[in-house]
Amino acid sequence: MSQQEKNSKKVKQTKQQKNSGWFYFHIVIRVLQSLLLVVISLFILFGALGAGMGAGYFAYLVEDTKPPTKEELEKNLEDMDETSHLAYANGSNIATIKSDIKRNSVDSDQISDLVKKAVIATEDEDFYQHKGVVPKAVLRALVSEVTGIGSSGGSTLTQQIVKQQILSDEVTFERKANEILIANQVESNFSKDEIVEMYLNVSPFGRNNEGKNIAGVQEAAQGIFGVDADDLNLPQAAFIAGLPQSPITYSPYTNSGELQEDLEPGLERKDYVLFSMYRNHDISKDEYQKAKDYDLTADFEEQESSDDGNEQSFLYNTVMNEALDIIAKQLANEDNVSGEDFAEEETYQNYIQEAQQKLANGGYTVNTTIDQDIYNAMQDTAENYGYLLDNNNQVEVGNVYMDNETGKILGFVGGRNYEDNQFNHAFNSTRQAGSAIKPALVYGPAIDQGLIGTESRVSDYPTKWRQGENKGDPIVNATNKGTKTFQTVRESLEHSSNIASYHIYRDILDEEDDTSFVYDNYLKKMNYPDTDSWTYESASSGVPEVTTLQQTNGFQALANDGVYQEGYLIDSITDSSGDALYKHKENPERVYSKQAASIMNDLMRGVIDSGHTTEFKSDVSNLNYSLANADWVGKTGTTDDYKDSWLVVSTPKATLSSWSGREDNQGTDRDASKRTAQYMSYLANSIYQANPDSLGADEDFELDDDVKEEEVSEFTGTKVDDNDTVEVDGSRMSVPSDTTDSYWAKGTPPGPSFKFGIGGSDNNYEDYWKNGPEDNNSDNDD
Repeated sequence: MSQQEKNSKKVKQTKQQKNSGWFYFHIVIRVLQSLLLVVISLFILFGALGAGMGAGYFAYLVEDTKPPTKEELEKNLEDMDETSHLAYANGSNIATIKSDIKRNSVDSDQISDLVKKAVIATEDEDFYQHKGVVPKAVLRALVSEVTGIGSSGGSTLTQQIVKQQILSDEVTFERKANEILIANQVESNFSKDEIVEMYLNVSPFGRNNEGKNIAGVQEAAQGIFGVDADDLNLPQAAFIAGLPQSPITYSPYTNSGELQEDLEPGLERKDYVLFSMYRNHDISKDEYQKAKDYDLTADFEEQESSDDGNEQSFLYNTVMNEALDIIAKQLANEDNVSGEDFAEEETYQNYIQEAQQKLANGGYTVNTTIDQDIYNAMQDTAENYGYLLDNNNQVEVGNVYMDNETGKILGFVGGRNYEDNQFNHAFNSTRQAGSAIKPALVYGPAIDQGLIGTESRVSDYPTKWRQGENKGDPIVNATNKGTKTFQTVRESLEHSSNIASYHIYRDILDEEDDTSFVYDNYLKKMNYPDTDSWTYESASSGVPEVTTLQQTNGFQALANDGVYQEGYLIDSITDSSGDALYKHKENPERVYSKQAASIMNDLMRGVIDSGHTTEFKSDVSNLNYSLANADWVGKTGTTDDYKDSWLVVSTPKATLSSWSGREDNQGTDRDASKRTAQYMSYLANSIYQANPDSLGADEDFELDDDVKEEEVSEFTGTKVDDNDTVEVDGSRMSVPSDTTDSYWAKGTPPGPSFKFGIGGSDNNYEDYWKNGPEDNNSDNDD
């Protein structure tokens, strides 16, 4: 083959290859075109189907929503706030919560255009183009809510005012659908300028220089910069426009009207607003830069004092504080804030401030557990008979009255006179517990653990502290340094022996080899304060500090078969429609066994009946004989120099407590317990007259069926054996034959021995065996 033929052949092959390549390329293109047409067709088909389904679903979500009229919209959109109330248990009004929000609506022409432009540029740059809703933004928000991916923004200025004034913050498709429907109605009935005006008149703007919550641009301008809304300069307008997104965070003032230590969040937000205005061509680059560099802090108004005009009383403040705490916790939970983070002061205060706004303006009703008749009777007693506590010592008082089964606080006394002293001595004052702590801390746990029975013997021989600042000093009750005998457990509690309680407490801690055992297994369950003081031997005499409420709750647990129910003031919080925003849930906690609790009530009945440390029962008898016959149990307590005087008493149905002492923590005199008993007799009688059923005066404490009734020696409190002898100082001695019954919650009495009791030295036991249980008991002051 010639070279020409060969070249011709190559050319022909090349053309064939090119033609073949183009052929396949065209095939691929046609296939892709066909696929694209199919995809587009499917997209259109499913888009139409999706749109149809979406429209159908939207119609379903709003089928029960009647489009509001213009008049209804105007009323709702311009509504400033709803009044909230505090209520007694019977529904009667305690107080109306006056809003601390300052508002002052102004017309559109009284609002600076700078503020309007700033709000629109920051919150809704498409405001003048949309009809209330931006579809792509709504779709983005819905995808975010379904997938959890991306930002959930998407609300126009119109939607924001609808959500703020008409709907809730609840995140549901139904609420979002109603928001869209109403937003369209708003756009159809009001001009754009009217919508901006309403938004700026009702939106929250944080706090002013008086510490008050403010709403509306006029109050913001005056309360932050001291000018009217139409006189704001550019940086001031940008700052105010940035506040509604997070008014508490960006506000320059605290709730007292002081400037925040850290103003950066608000100033950074102002810069963001300025940039949004520049990006939106509302201001020039030069105006943006000058406004950004402007020293705005120099324009902030100085702090001013304010009188909020709210009714003030122990009841109002206590319920308000409890309600704010509940609402703040709910708000934090909604934001997934951990308990640890919530406990941080700054975080907690931020949520408290938010809760204050909701409670003051949300139309809430706070339903309390307070019995109106009982509460009023207790206030009258404090006012008319509080002088009984004085003896010219200017004594204050705190009382709590609690239902045993539920923990409901039925009434309380915060102090003698609110106008003279606003400190709440029932809930907030912490003072040394004195001997009133012994049932919960010492005797209850010892009986529950099976270490003692009611007739076990405990040393009351002179004893010295072994630890702490008082190491080596004698343990005393006032001036009594010991009765030089072994008391029964019952006697030691009735006479409130500090030496006996010391020995029992040390026995528990030594037995468990854990100084925190009692607190961890008993007091902690009852929300007593977590301090190291419970681990010291001096705790047995009541050195740890507690509130009157905590003391009440400790006795409530014993009176309630050993089951603790945390005391509470607020039963529920409802919104303006009556729907429950909060409902108290009982959380019973078993602290003591039924057997131990019933034995403790039997022992504490002796405290009241014997009259060794309190004349409460005889004082009640002088006022109301039938009330005196109620099954009263309880315990007294005093502290060094009679600085604190305690008396806590229970019936099977309720517990009533009293603390009294000087505000300056100075001492009083040894008759403090007598005066407390007299005052408490009037208080108990007034409660009985107001609501006799609440006391359950016809009910009795009963020993639990599983309590063990053991026959023991009266002399030693140990088991009985006709041939019982023990070795004393080298000689055998018979145990005296007289017996008695001892109640045990757990275990059984030990057998006879030389060292038969709790505490005491060998010399103490020799003395006791030789001289017998002389009646050396003397009445102590507590």
